[in-house]
Amino acid sequence: MTAENYSLRELMAVVAARQLQDGKAVAVGTGLPLVATMFAQLTHAPNLVIFFEAGGIAPQLPTLPVSVGDSRTIHKALCTTTLIDIMDSMRRGFIDYAFLGGAQIDKYGNLNSTMIGEDYEKPKVRFPGSGGANDFGSLAWETLIIMDRHSPRRFIEKVDFITTPGFLYGPGAREEEGLSEDTGPSRVITDLCLMDFEPESKRMRLIATHPGITVDDVIKATGFEIIIADNVETTKPPTKEDLRLLHEVIDPNGFVFKK
Repeated sequence: MTAENYSLRELMAVVAARQLQDGKAVAVGTGLPLVATMFAQLTHAPNLVIFFEAGGIAPQLPTLPVSVGDSRTIHKALCTTTLIDIMDSMRRGFIDYAFLGGAQIDKYGNLNSTMIGEDYEKPKVRFPGSGGANDFGSLAWETLIIMDRHSPRRFIEKVDFITTPGFLYGPGAREEEGLSEDTGPSRVITDLCLMDFEPESKRMRLIATHPGITVDDVIKATGFEIIIADNVETTKPPTKEDLRLLHEVIDPNGFVFKK
């Protein structure tokens, strides 16, 4: 039964989870992307394999870890290794999905989590930087991107700094820069909608809005011209059981969903 009351973060977690297929492997950090990954495992993708940057592979997560170095990321894991082995596994094509976010994103899915401003040495704002994000977005087969606060300040024509490559400057650009064919961002989940990338132009495309959100709402909140799919659907809200899993099983301590 569909829940009558749910938050945008709960909806985003469930929508993001639905993009993950059973039997695949995903490299993930913490926060909402990990919530989505755990939710997928508990529902439609029980054989989804989780890789953590710090070295945990296929753990049986009891509850939501607070960092990639949290001991829960190796709880009953298939393997406990190092960052080097995780990146090597990704470079060898063993990891299907990477989950990422950022401060800015452009129409080609390039992400900025480094700085705001025109001068790298004297930025207006300095962010934590790449960590493993560049490797994840460069080497995984697909990159899933979660962006809350969908606005023209975050969805802009050109990011101030490319921390993680999307499709760079258009079709064929990733391959020209030495990245593998058939890789790149595949989905963007925001507090307004779900988007993919049009196959020919590699530009972001609206494919579904959240309940109560219109296509015009998304257009106004996006700082570049977005492609509109022929049939824009509406995302399916979480059920009461979905909310129970999110709060009681995945995040009982309220790290992501504040109590």
